[in-house]
Amino acid sequence: MKLIITKQGELEELVQASVEKSLEQFYRKKTEKETEQKTLSVKETAKFLNVSELTVRNYIKRGFIHAEQIGHRIFIPRERLLEALKEVKSFKYKR
Repeated sequence: MKLIITKQGELEELVQASVEKSLEQFYRKKTEKETEQKTLSVKETAKFLNVSELTVRNYIKRGFIHAEQIGHRIFIPRERLLEALKEVKSFKYKR
């Protein structure tokens, strides 16, 4: 064990720095968990895909994105959305 002799001001600075570091790590983990939601709303999906909400609703109607409807609210499972993005098909246009 190491004994360190410090002044009151230095001790306060060490404690404050330690607490700030711990709080920063706590809130960083908390925001990471919040971004890993299991379901997204239409608005959140539109923001994630950088398209309009109408486009997301059209994708749902066409079957490109799987969604679940509970009452009047539409929820998109995050995992299914990511799977749909992986399955982008290439189209060849004939002219």
